Amino acid sequence: MMLTANSELDGVTHLGNAVRANRPRRRWVAASTKSTWSSGMTAPRKILDHLFDATGGAEPRLTSGDIVNPSRRAFLAAGCFCLACGLATPLFAGAPMAKSQAPGFHRLTLGDFEITALSDGNNMLPATKLLQGDPARIEEALKRNYLTEVVETSHNSFLVNTGARLALIDAGAGSLLGPGTGHLLSNLSASGYRPEQIDEIYLTHLHTDHVGGLMVDGQRAFPNAVVRVEKRDTDYWLSEANMHAAPAEAKRFFQAAMASIGPYLQAGKLAVFDGNTDLVPGVRAQTAYGHTPGHTMYVVESKGEKIVLWGDVVHVAAVQFKDPSITIQYDADASEAERVHERAFADAADSGYIVGGAHISFPGLGRVRRDAANVYSYVPLNG
Repeated sequence: MMLTANSELDGVTHLGNAVRANRPRRRWVAASTKSTWSSGMTAPRKILDHLFDATGGAEPRLTSGDIVNPSRRAFLAAGCFCLACGLATPLFAGAPMAKSQAPGFHRLTLGDFEITALSDGNNMLPATKLLQGDPARIEEALKRNYLTEVVETSHNSFLVNTGARLALIDAGAGSLLGPGTGHLLSNLSASGYRPEQIDEIYLTHLHTDHVGGLMVDGQRAFPNAVVRVEKRDTDYWLSEANMHAAPAEAKRFFQAAMASIGPYLQAGKLAVFDGNTDLVPGVRAQTAYGHTPGHTMYVVESKGEKIVLWGDVVHVAAVQFKDPSITIQYDADASEAERVHERAFADAADSGYIVGGAHISFPGLGRVRRDAANVYSYVPLNG
């Protein structure tokens, strides 16, 4: 079903500055699941600058003054230093720290399809504060995996090239979570693709770190793409009634979803689906409700090979694979999220297919193993 825009969305604009989201640490109950829009409650993206905490400046860049060009005079000077090597000499500063990683993409062939994992970056997650379960077991699992109370967390998206369609699963955080994230577009370019080539975007859900990258510099980042998302998530996150009913610290997440999705709605490029749905040949949506009302996984199959892109089934792999009962404060329905963990782990272990996680260490691709004691573990792909 295609949604159509109305003029009340004209106030939606783009957030320009880098900001970090402090996730709400309590759950809320929707007052309504009916999507409604008004210009008064559809916040311009730039207003969201003041709703998320700033996290620092940009990474340093090399300038022409930082580059050393050897010359004959330099070599003569070096000779003089050698003659004086027995004398006390001052120490010189080394090269500046790069403070950046290699381009974040990883390629995988799946039958006739090509899957490209794309990094949007990473940030720090206060695991012991956000994970819900036995504190002692959570702490023990973190220590066993050489992790502290705060865990560096990946933000992964996945590009599926079927040969006929180019579909992106999740759009990253854009400018909404600070300089640690928002690198999806640069890594997409490094992987050999351009934003205008993307035909469709499948969102696992409408949390900020999955929708913020839909907009850049006040424009749709993917001008030719149709955005597809599960109806229960649009009904919840695009509802002003639900936003009014949410705690004050949670309202910004509704506003971020509205500001990121709104321009696609205005352009007639938002399409919702309901439940398990075939999207394009070889790709289908599979319900995984719990983390959000409409949280969805995407199943990709070609020539008997299969990968299931989980979205936010797992946030801290070192803890949750061993104990699927552990949830996170972000989960709207913790009981349902726990059931999704168990079903997803069991199916992956029984069938042996590849899984892709939005918050598993980049590239977030691996398999699930279950031992004789019925304990799960995650096995990253080689390469």
